[in-house]
Amino acid sequence: MARWLLSLLFLIAAIVGVEARGRDLSLEPPVFVRAILEGRLPPLAERLPEHPRVIDLPAMGREPGHYGGTLRMLMGDQRDIRFITIYGYARLVVFDTKGNLVPDILESVDVEEGRIFTLHLRKGHRWSDGHPFTAEDFRYWWEDVANSERLSPGGPPLQMKVLGEPARFEVIDETTVRYSWSTPNPGFLPALAGAQPLVIAMPAHYMKLFDQTYADPLKLSGLIKLERVKDWTALHDRMARSYRPENPELPLLGPWIPLTRPPAEFFVFRRNPFYHRVDEEGRQLPYIDEITMSIGTSSLIPAKVAAGGSDLQARYISFADYTFLKASEARGHYKVRLWERGEGAFVALIPNLNVKDEVWRRLLRDVNVRRALSVAINRHDINQVIFFGLGHEGANTVIPASTLYKEKYDRAWSQYDPKLANQLLDAAGLDKRDDEGFRLLPDGRRAEITVETSADNMEETDILELVGFDWAKIGIKLFVRGTQRDLLRRGVIAGNVMMAVWPGMDNALPGPDMSPEALAPANSMQFQWPLWGQYVDSAGREGEKPDLPAAQELIALAKSWRHSVTTEERASIWSRMLEINAEQVFTIGIVNRLSQPVIVSDKLRNVPDVGIYSFEPGAYFGIYLPDTFWLDDGVSKLDVMRD
Repeated sequence: MARWLLSLLFLIAAIVGVEARGRDLSLEPPVFVRAILEGRLPPLAERLPEHPRVIDLPAMGREPGHYGGTLRMLMGDQRDIRFITIYGYARLVVFDTKGNLVPDILESVDVEEGRIFTLHLRKGHRWSDGHPFTAEDFRYWWEDVANSERLSPGGPPLQMKVLGEPARFEVIDETTVRYSWSTPNPGFLPALAGAQPLVIAMPAHYMKLFDQTYADPLKLSGLIKLERVKDWTALHDRMARSYRPENPELPLLGPWIPLTRPPAEFFVFRRNPFYHRVDEEGRQLPYIDEITMSIGTSSLIPAKVAAGGSDLQARYISFADYTFLKASEARGHYKVRLWERGEGAFVALIPNLNVKDEVWRRLLRDVNVRRALSVAINRHDINQVIFFGLGHEGANTVIPASTLYKEKYDRAWSQYDPKLANQLLDAAGLDKRDDEGFRLLPDGRRAEITVETSADNMEETDILELVGFDWAKIGIKLFVRGTQRDLLRRGVIAGNVMMAVWPGMDNALPGPDMSPEALAPANSMQFQWPLWGQYVDSAGREGEKPDLPAAQELIALAKSWRHSVTTEERASIWSRMLEINAEQVFTIGIVNRLSQPVIVSDKLRNVPDVGIYSFEPGAYFGIYLPDTFWLDDGVSKLDVMRD
């Protein structure tokens, strides 16, 4: 109580004292008051851009909050500190909850002919260390990093090229830059808004300290030795990491900035004093002063959450934990909310059309085989047995929350029809069986499919057991082999994996202005056609040229999307690509629209009761603006004694 009274008296004295000198502290986060009084931090009016981004909470159906408090999270790996960047979701432009692109860090964007992009910065905006955020930060990245043979041997990122043509970059003035191409680049703005965004600006004033062109040679040499890296390029790369914020000295633009350098088991992130968003009353966001991440064994996280160890948790929590977590609500002082998962399928069976085995390669490229394997699965039983009937039985495709959703994509070849499956397999030439009723391949081998899994969850194993039971009924023997994720990826690319199980579409909530690249061969990480994707990604230098007409059409459509100008054109392209994927069954979805348990502390406010949990386009919590969440603990708003 004494501390509470002391804090209150200090706050009153501070406000009265400073207001007497003509400065209003009523909108200041109390955690900054002492620093402002001592002259170590400028007042709010000098920390904000001239035109900050205003978040109108009442218009969103949320309540204005108050400052303070520490939000606790649990993570299973030090690399998970990247989630502070994902959840914070401060980007040059962002997606709103309706899928529209809106300016965020930028004040506005002008687009001409789909190929000329003029970016207007907010005047007076600053990096987290107080240094101005200007066009120089964009110029430095483009000229000294993206086009540096030492720092970027491969040249600028693919999103900055159209048909191999790099952007033309111009500095218009201190707060205006322009990127242009001779043909449209519709993927440029969505890339800037990604959960893992395309980064096109760096704090030049800081990064020049590690750049051979600008740095003092003696100081640079000393830093290379101190950080134990081989040369200045490795030092520059290490000091520039912003997506996974490992360098507490790196100036950032997000709502919370790191205080802890790895390796560590406990990470602290503190509010950015120069953050660019405010609420409708002019109070600077975020409301919450600090976020902490405790690193521990991932399998123990549900138990720690149940004991009240986290204020906001979804990572490392699955639907299998729901009953246990629900029963512990009162003890843990939280509520379990169920959000819809935003992937195309909880898991999908993905046949490798580039598998080395020539017989299976030919069979898996036969659409009759893929369709047969799909309709042979009793999705209803899987949904009932494993998910208590709470999932949706359908294909791996977009979900109804997307404007591109059509029921025919969802229903295509997802009905349970073993009779049809048998007919399709007979038509594919698998009409001979052995004494046990299993089909024989053209070379006399038994029709056996080995499905490789990273075995990340029990539901996946249980699903495969039921699929194996269903496939046995149509004469296909299923074996399951567990492996590590990295080994699984390498095995797919090498052609040693016949079929893999993996989550469905990462982004099942797309709008037409988002890239449809995932629906066409685009890179080697796509398990259904890794060599075709590698061929496209390398412009024919590596991989294998696609020879399946449907895949060739998808590649052409993806190219057309990259040259499109209007949203209407892009919507038409998306529709055709979704239709091809649905009819060709390149991936076999089983159940989607499952619920993701979201643990919310009884003290935490403004977290939506219902949401969609998705990496893209929502950055999980990011699209719901965690900087507007606040802790109603009765103390934090008066806690001004911390520094």
